Amino acid sequence: MSPTPVDRGRLGAPLAFREGRSLSNRLMKSALSEGLAEPDGAPGARLEELYRRWSTGGYGLLVTGNVIVDHRHLGEPGNVVVEDDRHLAALTRWAAAYKANGGPIWAQLNHPGRQANQRTGRHRPVAPSAIAARVPGAAKPRALRDEEVRDIIGRFGTAAAVIEAAGFDGVQIHGAHGYLVTQFLSPLSNLRDDAWGGDPERRRAFVIEVFRAIRAGVAPGFGVGIKLNSADFQRGGFTEAESREVVRALVAEGVDLIEVSGGSYEAPAMMGVLAESTRAREAYFLDYARTVRDVAGEVPIAVTGGFRTRAAMERALADGDCDVIGIGRPACLTPDAGAALLDRGRDRLDAPAIRAGARALLGRLTDLRKVDSAVNLQWHADQLHRMAAGLDPDPALPWWRTLTSMLRRGPGALRPKRG
Repeated sequence: MSPTPVDRGRLGAPLAFREGRSLSNRLMKSALSEGLAEPDGAPGARLEELYRRWSTGGYGLLVTGNVIVDHRHLGEPGNVVVEDDRHLAALTRWAAAYKANGGPIWAQLNHPGRQANQRTGRHRPVAPSAIAARVPGAAKPRALRDEEVRDIIGRFGTAAAVIEAAGFDGVQIHGAHGYLVTQFLSPLSNLRDDAWGGDPERRRAFVIEVFRAIRAGVAPGFGVGIKLNSADFQRGGFTEAESREVVRALVAEGVDLIEVSGGSYEAPAMMGVLAESTRAREAYFLDYARTVRDVAGEVPIAVTGGFRTRAAMERALADGDCDVIGIGRPACLTPDAGAALLDRGRDRLDAPAIRAGARALLGRLTDLRKVDSAVNLQWHADQLHRMAAGLDPDPALPWWRTLTSMLRRGPGALRPKRG
């Protein structure tokens, strides 16, 4: 007797984009920074293996981790770097490893700005203004000159054209989590009084020009989306009202998909450092997503952060609060999460909140919340590294093994560095 077909529900419904493109379902594997590139910034066999594993995941869309547009400023060791076509063959193999069995794949393009990792080079971080992030060990950045701002905009355009040539289906601008796009948008980090700052309209000029540079260099059917903060959750910072105006401007420019997230490493909402009542609702940024529906019009909205149960995903889609459900950490333990939900009838995805033990001792030495956040991120990254080595994820991986490996890299390893 054949098994009873699983009701795929709204989560399994296709989604049409402009230009005739579509997704086979509403589940998106959101960006997870892998840290698996080769020393020269090229994707290699490890990334191919990981994405080959994800290719059978049943996702309507997959977004890669950070692809950096300037080798001098990495978000973390092991970022893929695309500055020109020198790695075109390797990028083509990376895309093909996923597309052999998977659907559309987009590359997330990013510049870390003042969040550049100091362990990855000798260059001083750059930012809209010379203001350091309020996190331990953050270096004071150098303010970008006008010509440097324009050079970075061009780098995004160049990277997108190479990504298209490699066989990817789109790119996502990383405009969240305190990276450079966010730094330009926030009045706390952008104190400029020129074409790139001074009021909300000029602060959003950078991301608009990045979008235009990308769109000008790729074919009409190539997807261009953005991951955008709902707010940065800091007094005097980037607000939800300003975020809605960014959405309005990008919709007018022709953006294809808006993924809603929030926070930065100074106020880390994206790391799950949230009130228990918010965590219980699963979708951390759904309230904001509701407020931009009218602004976004027909442009699909994805919400990432906190979704764990099929019931919550279906409810968000049924209520019209979003069009796409993004998952990140669950894909570290269940690489075929889409197939599990849509084909095998699973009603929940697992992504444990890893906390350090020996809390009485560690609590005397440091802020446990920061330790927990860093260990939780690295524990999930360790699962990606296992899959990249051809192994299965290990839900029983001890917290102390992750912490020990982090401490071997020095005290800076406890500073969160993924987005």
